[in-house]
Order: sequence, then C-alpha cells, then structure tokens
Amino acid sequence: MKKVELINVSKSYDKKNNVISNIHVCIEPGEFFVLVGPSGCGKSTMLRMIAGLEPISEGIVKIGNQEVNMLPPSKRDISMVFQNYALYPHLTVEENIVFGLHVKKISKKVRKERCNHVAKMLGLSRFLKRKPRELSGGQRQRVALARAIVNEAPICLMDEPLSNLDAKLRAHMRSEIKQIQRRLGITMIYVTHDQVEAMTMGDRIMILNEGKIQQIGSPLDIYNKPANPFVATFIGSPPMNLAEGIINHSTSEIVLSESCKLKIPDHDKINCDNIILGIRPEHIKHSVKEKGMLVEVTNVEILGNETVISFIFGEDEWLAKWYGQWRIKVGDVIPISIAYDSICLFNSNTEEVIKTPINIDNYVIDKEVLL
Repeated sequence: MKKVELINVSKSYDKKNNVISNIHVCIEPGEFFVLVGPSGCGKSTMLRMIAGLEPISEGIVKIGNQEVNMLPPSKRDISMVFQNYALYPHLTVEENIVFGLHVKKISKKVRKERCNHVAKMLGLSRFLKRKPRELSGGQRQRVALARAIVNEAPICLMDEPLSNLDAKLRAHMRSEIKQIQRRLGITMIYVTHDQVEAMTMGDRIMILNEGKIQQIGSPLDIYNKPANPFVATFIGSPPMNLAEGIINHSTSEIVLSESCKLKIPDHDKINCDNIILGIRPEHIKHSVKEKGMLVEVTNVEILGNETVISFIFGEDEWLAKWYGQWRIKVGDVIPISIAYDSICLFNSNTEEVIKTPINIDNYVIDKEVLL
C-alpha cells in the first residue's frame, strides 16, 4: 500500500486560467478516496495528472515518498480503469486481462496463474475465451477491472467506470468494487459525478467545483456539516433546501418571510445580517395546523417506503422527505415545522458556514438500540 500526496498542484492550458487550482491533499495507504463534482470541475484532469497522462503546471505529486512529476506512467506503479473500458476488440478476455503483464515480460506461467485468480474473483472464468463484443456492459467493466487488478499495483485509479451501466448494475458494481478494494488492501482513487456513488463507496470524499476544493471529509461529515451552499446542495438526494434571509438582531430572529421566523437561542451569536438558511428534506417535519406554517403541495412522489413532497416556500420550491406512504395530493395545503437545531446557516456574502445541525440524534442510530 502506498499513499498519494498532491502538494499545491495546479493545472493551466493557457498559462492564464487554471482548470485546477492549488490542490493540497494526502490520500492515505489503503484508502478508498473519491473525487466528486459536476462535469468540467477538473476531477478527471486531476486523476490523469496523478497517472502521469497529463503534465502538471505547478506543485508536486508524490506516490509513496517519491516525487513523480517527471516519471512516465509506466514507472509510477499504478493501474487505471477508464470510463470507456479501453478493451482491445481483437483480443480475448484472457488476452485483455494479461496484456500489461505481457508488456512487462512476465512469464507465461505467472500470467496464467494471476489471470485465473483474478477471473475467479470477478466471476469471469467462463468468459476467458470470448471477445469483448460477446460480453455485456457489466462483464466488460469487470474485464477492465481485472486488467487493473492483475498488475498487482498498490494504487488503482478509476475514472467514472460505472457511468455506462444501467442503474441496477451500477448498484451491484459499486458494492463489488468496494469489496475488492478492501480484500486487496489497495489505495483506490475514484472519480465520479454521481454523489450516490461518492456517499456509498468513499472512505473520504473530495468535492471539487471549478477546479477548487470545496470540502474534504467522510461522507457523513460532509452530509451533516457542509462547508458551503454548493456542497449542501450537491451532496444529498433530494438536495438540501436553501432560502435567503436576514437576521433581526433586535429580536434575535432569523426572518425568511413574514410568516416564517426562527428564534435564535441566547447561546448563539450570529455576526452578520444576510444569511442563507439550509435544511435537509428529511428534517422538515409535519406539524399541526395551529402551530405549523401552511404550504401548498406542488408535487408528490410516493417511493414505497418514503414520500417526497414538493411545496412552494417563499419564492422557491422546497422538498420534504417523510418516512412511509402519505396520502397527500397536489394542491393540498399542509402544515410543516422547521426546528432551529436542524438547520444550516451560511453567510450570504462569503458563503462560509456559520452553523450546522447540532441535534441530529433523531437521525443517527447507534450500534446499540434499546427496544
């Protein structure tokens, strides 16, 4: 196992505008590290710089304790899985898997042993004599993964490997890739634009936007304590609801509208006037008419074990996610409540986080549950 370290790494194609700006991160040995962000944010470029397929403009890339800026990809002791699989159509599955070993002049006996071992691990043993065109998308993905694993490199890079698969197969392959990474103990750096993949697979996540780090942390830390409004809305499905408001310092209230005001506890001091309030859909509660805010339902999605309700809140459309099957129709007026302890607050001017939920005991279940 080896660590990967990026020290103040930047990338520019025209020497004026950086597509990657001042990235500083250390990926620990054996870690499943996910780079996530919208299309064009620079995550694939960063992966290619680690691989040596793209030169860096500034900074240092280290693999283990060795600086690798000037090393070619073949000398970096890494393997890579591409989005389009990059299989040779004229070669069999077996030949595709061992192609890298053949280039390294590994003996036929060792190549055969490694191929059989990896093929058995990934359920490819009965497909070894087939050509890629005879395989399904999921099977081709496994061949690409097998080719990376068979090299026994301590670091594996993956560039959106599941984007071409259907939803059911993606869910299955997420679990399979994670189990293989744990079994082999390799350091894996995984690029995706899918926040569900990031949340379910990563030990840690780096969120990128416009080539800059927005936040690094564990999936739950990022979900519960987003660093800014971009992270808050990018991570989570449905995304966090946001609304602009002001702080009335004389009454110690957050004012979102005439009908929606939240009392600020005495122990909280907010030193700005304009804020962005955020709340997760599952933290909005159904209330009684006498105490709640009345909102008009614009859409209802019953998903079996939960219901997602859309409603107008001020000038925005918000979402609430409630457990169970709720008999609510479009056009209904329902009462909701928002608790101060469940909200996030961001400074409108700087977008820096002011407050995150401080009472999420209702949403986190410990290993020991009293019945």
